[in-house]
Amino acid sequence: MSLGIPEIILIVVVVLLLFGAKRIPELARSLGKAQNEYKKAKDALKEEAEDLQKTVEKAAEAEDKNG
Repeated sequence: MSLGIPEIILIVVVVLLLFGAKRIPELARSLGKAQNEYKKAKDALKEEAEDLQKTVEKAAEAEDKNG
């Protein structure tokens, strides 16, 4: 199911009616900032998971050498 031109126009009209033309750029900026924060948090979690995995692997190697 894809959106056609009439559906997109209807969505734009509804958004204009709900938020007004002055609020749309403000809303878009807020959404952009939220997306940026989400990406930062996702990257930080990914990096932390990789660090944890490396730590576990080093501990396992040390245990193999000692045990």
